[in-house]
Amino acid sequence: MKVLIMSVTAGNGHNSTAQAMIEEFEKMGIECHLLDTLEYINKHLGTGVQDGYLFTTKHFKSTYGKIYSILDKKEEPYSKYAPGSILTKQISKYFAHYVQEYNPDAIITTHSYPAVIISVLLHRNYIKCPTFGIVTDFTIHPFWESTDLDYYILPSDLLIPAAEKKGIPKSKIIASGIPVKSKFAHKIDKVSARTMLGLDNKTTIMVMMGSMGFGKIIDIIEELDKYPADFQVVCVCGNNKHIKQEIDEHPWNKKVVNLGFIDNVDEYMDASDVIITKPGGLTTSEALAKKLPLILSDPLPGQEDRNIEFLVNTGVAINITPTFPLENALYQLFDSNWRRVHIMDAVENLAKPNAASDICKFINNLMILASSSLI
Repeated sequence: MKVLIMSVTAGNGHNSTAQAMIEEFEKMGIECHLLDTLEYINKHLGTGVQDGYLFTTKHFKSTYGKIYSILDKKEEPYSKYAPGSILTKQISKYFAHYVQEYNPDAIITTHSYPAVIISVLLHRNYIKCPTFGIVTDFTIHPFWESTDLDYYILPSDLLIPAAEKKGIPKSKIIASGIPVKSKFAHKIDKVSARTMLGLDNKTTIMVMMGSMGFGKIIDIIEELDKYPADFQVVCVCGNNKHIKQEIDEHPWNKKVVNLGFIDNVDEYMDASDVIITKPGGLTTSEALAKKLPLILSDPLPGQEDRNIEFLVNTGVAINITPTFPLENALYQLFDSNWRRVHIMDAVENLAKPNAASDICKFINNLMILASSSLI
């Protein structure tokens, strides 16, 4: 058995989701190949799109948000005569030979664009194996309505109406959650995690704003430092060396453990009581798997705005704004018993720590059935 997973490097979430699936498939002895869709078309295209995505979302947030909103309002498939559709059909020819040569037993996409390409190949009968699309945010991205795969993996069954509105039949939906790596599915008790990491055994607030350290991290920690309660702060700056240095040089009243890029985020989540983060689909799914309530800040326009709407409306998160500051969110979590119970109950219900394992088992069973029917 072998599986082809197609992704796009626009942010880290799509590739991280793919890696979580690969991890589980390899435990089953199933061969996997991860294909960066844009890089396969042109080796410079993938890097260019990633750099362009980061530049646009950082410096032209409003423009990005407006474009996303325009695309998101469209509820029917894109015309096959539209320039984008014609280009995609031409691009799909790049993949027809590749797919037939690799001959996978299943194809998975973690981004809507390769899902469109696979849909074109399906309609041209280049693909005979089951196909799956994984939605990596708590919203149905534009372009999913222009796909026609066998199955769609959603973060929650609460998104089924939104998917149906985009033309995805309920019969094709598997609401297993966004796949996260197995280390986020296993939890260490807080005391043990804090001891292992050299932290004080006290209430711990984690601040993490993505791999690039976007957002008002300094402002957030300053607000935390002024809050009248005894807790420590763990800050993960990612690759943002400038912000890390600024935090290192700042005098703090509270204990602030300041980290750059780390590969044991899961352990620091185990040690924490709450996380303050951007509302990226993967990061929030990892935090929910670790049963952490969310305080959300600095969303990117578009999908992260939609993520906030979903996460706040399902009760697992508090969104801080200029008119609802961080101190209000902290008061709800630390000084209101009923509110704390409410948010933890919501986290327990929405968390999908075993999503990757559940999805891989489902796909494996389908591949076994498909292969046995050919004998």
